Amino acid sequence: MSTDALLRFEDVTLRFGGVTALHEVSFEVEPGELFAVIGPNGAGKTSIFNCLNAVYRPSHGTITFDGKPVIGSKPTEVARMGVARTFQNLGLFANLNVIDNLMLGRHLLMKSGFVSGALWFGRARREEIHHRAEVEKIIDFLELQAYRYQPVGMLPYGIQKRIELGRALSMEPKLLLLDEPVAGMNLEETEDMARYILEIRNDLKIAMILVEHDMHMVMDIADRVMALNFGEPLATGSPQDVQNDPHVIAAYLGEAS
Repeated sequence: MSTDALLRFEDVTLRFGGVTALHEVSFEVEPGELFAVIGPNGAGKTSIFNCLNAVYRPSHGTITFDGKPVIGSKPTEVARMGVARTFQNLGLFANLNVIDNLMLGRHLLMKSGFVSGALWFGRARREEIHHRAEVEKIIDFLELQAYRYQPVGMLPYGIQKRIELGRALSMEPKLLLLDEPVAGMNLEETEDMARYILEIRNDLKIAMILVEHDMHMVMDIADRVMALNFGEPLATGSPQDVQNDPHVIAAYLGEAS
């Protein structure tokens, strides 16, 4: 494995009783890299994310992020390390507007106490102004200006997915976990999201792990791809190499008779 890797996921095995969700899975992610994980339903993609977030504790193996061990940490500690995540099922607060939802992503970065925050003076006031300015940068980046004061529950699904991405960016992550960011989107929305993901990589230089079923999108934008099946890695490499791998073809299309 590379000595410069931001994330090292080494020989990770995850078991639930007699069920093995992941079996000796290894990969690494370089700073600024867009790394994709593909596989059929039940392949173990979400299990990888849950291990990275410290929601699950692997039975075997090591996970190191930015030189720090992930296994044994709490999810909040992993978030403070710089790992942010979007979810397939939106976790937005429907009754809050766009700004307030994005401000929630800044929560771990705030240092003011409850009293000064409630009274909004001194350090708390300066912090609030700073964080709102950072949120406005994300609104501009994701072209959400027209929606900033609208309750997110009233907005189209594609815009809500963009806000979910914005809330993760609000955490100022070093690694962004994208869990099916274009699920349920039409072609135009998918193309827009792919463009934003590429801009995050190229302009913000944030490393990303992308889990997605839209193979056209994955193969178009990913730097490297790992294919899983029943918790075991089938192939890792360039998009072209992986999509032409016979084991990957068999997992998706079935063995030729």
